[in-house]
Amino acid sequence: MSLLSHDFERVFAIGTVVLLVLSVVAVGMASAGATDDARDDLAFDPDVPDTDSFSAPSADGTATVDDETYDSAQAAVDAADPGDTVTLDGRFDETLVVTTPNVTLAGSGPGSALLHGDGEGDVLAVEAQGVTVTDLWIRNSGYSTATNDAAIFVNASDVTVRDSRVTDMTFGIWLDGVDNAEIRNNTIAGREEIRQLTERGNGIQIWKTEDSVIRDNDITTVRDGLYYNWAKDVNATSNTMWDLRYGVHYMYSDDCHLRDNTAFDNDVGYALMVSKHLVIEDNIAVNNSGQSGHGILVKSIDDTDIRGNHLVDNENGLFVYNSVSNRIVGNLIVGNDVGVHIAAGSTDGTVTENSFIRNNRPVLAVMSDQVHWNESVGNYWSRANPTDIDDDGVGDTRYQPAGTVQQVTAEKPAARVFASSPAFDAVRLAESSVPVVQSPGVVDARPLTEPPHENWRHYYERD
Repeated sequence: MSLLSHDFERVFAIGTVVLLVLSVVAVGMASAGATDDARDDLAFDPDVPDTDSFSAPSADGTATVDDETYDSAQAAVDAADPGDTVTLDGRFDETLVVTTPNVTLAGSGPGSALLHGDGEGDVLAVEAQGVTVTDLWIRNSGYSTATNDAAIFVNASDVTVRDSRVTDMTFGIWLDGVDNAEIRNNTIAGREEIRQLTERGNGIQIWKTEDSVIRDNDITTVRDGLYYNWAKDVNATSNTMWDLRYGVHYMYSDDCHLRDNTAFDNDVGYALMVSKHLVIEDNIAVNNSGQSGHGILVKSIDDTDIRGNHLVDNENGLFVYNSVSNRIVGNLIVGNDVGVHIAAGSTDGTVTENSFIRNNRPVLAVMSDQVHWNESVGNYWSRANPTDIDDDGVGDTRYQPAGTVQQVTAEKPAARVFASSPAFDAVRLAESSVPVVQSPGVVDARPLTEPPHENWRHYYERD
C-alpha cells in the first residue's frame, strides 16, 4: 500500500469518527426530555440487631469475686487478684476503673449486667494489661468529643472486649496506643438524638494500635464505625456498619487487613486515606449514597490490594484519587451511578477481572491522556459485547468505557436512553478498532466476554 493511500485511509477514518461523534452529540441534544432506565430493586436485607429492643436489668447490682459479694463493682474489682473473675449481675450506676492485670469482668449471662455511667467522661477505663470484659452492657458516657469520652477506654495491651453491648455514648471503644487487643462480637450504638455527625464519636477508635483483631461487631449511629489513626497490622473481619458517615476510615495506617465486612446505608462504605500496604478484600458496600456517596474511597493510597469486594448501588462504586501502584482485581461493581471514578493522576495500577454491570456510567476518568489498564486479561463490561474469535473468554477488540460516548452521556444524562443506538455503537466501534482514535480516558485492551461474578443478580428483586 502506498504512503498516499495510507494517509488517505487515516484521514477518512478520522473524518468518519468526527461525523459519528457529531451525531452522538446531536442525539444527546435531542434527548433532553428523556429519562434514564429504571434500575431493579435491591433485595439486600442484612441481619442486624434492633438496638431499640434492648431491655436493661432493673435489680440493684451485685458483684462477686472469690465468693465475696459487693454492692459496688469498683469495690469488687479492687478486691480482685490477677487471674480472678469479677461476676456482675443487675444494674450498677457507677463508673469503673480496672487497675489489676489479668482480671476478667463478666456478666452472669447475656443482658444480665448493666454498667450505667453518670454522663461524664468514661464509663469503664481499663488501665491494666490482660483484662477481659465479657457479657456486659456499658452505657451513658460523657458527651465531649474533645476529651474523647468513651463507654470503654482501653489504655493497656492484651485486652479483650467481647459479647457486650455499648450504647448511649460518644466514643464506643477507644484503643489508646495499645497492642494485641481483641474486640469481638459487640453491638455498638451511639446517641441517635445527636444529629450533627461532628458531635458524635466513632464506634471503635483504633489509635496507634498494632497487632490487634476487630471481629464480628455491629456498629451504628456513630460518626465512623472503625476509625484508624496511626495504626498498623490490625485485622478487621466480619463487622457490620450502617447509618454512619464512614463505615471504616483509615488515616495514616499501614499494613492493615480488612476482610468480609459489610457497610450499607452510609455516606461512604470504606474510606481509605493516606495509607499504604492495605489489603481490602471480600467486603460488601451497598447503598452508600450520602454527601460523598462512595462504596470504597481511595485517596492517597499506595501499593494496596482491593480485591473480591462487592460494590452495589452506591453513587460511586470506587472513587480513586491521587493513588498509585494499587491492584484492583476481581471486584463486582454493579448498579452504581458511576462504577469507578478516577482522578488526580491515579493511572498507575492494575485493574483486571472485575465485573462492571449495569452502572449508569462504568468509568468516569478525569484525565487528559488515554490510559490502558491491561494488555492480557481485562474486565467484564455489560455494554462492551466484544468479539472473541478464538473463544477463550477474552475479547479480541479493545473497549473504551470512558471515551466519547461516556463524555456525552455525562454531560447529557438523558442521552443514556440511546445507549444502544447505531450512532453510539458506531462511535464505540471506532474507538475500539481504529487506532487513530485517541480520545482521553481508560481503555481495556482485552475485555472479558462473561462476568467473573455469575451471582450478581442475587442483590436484586426478581419477579
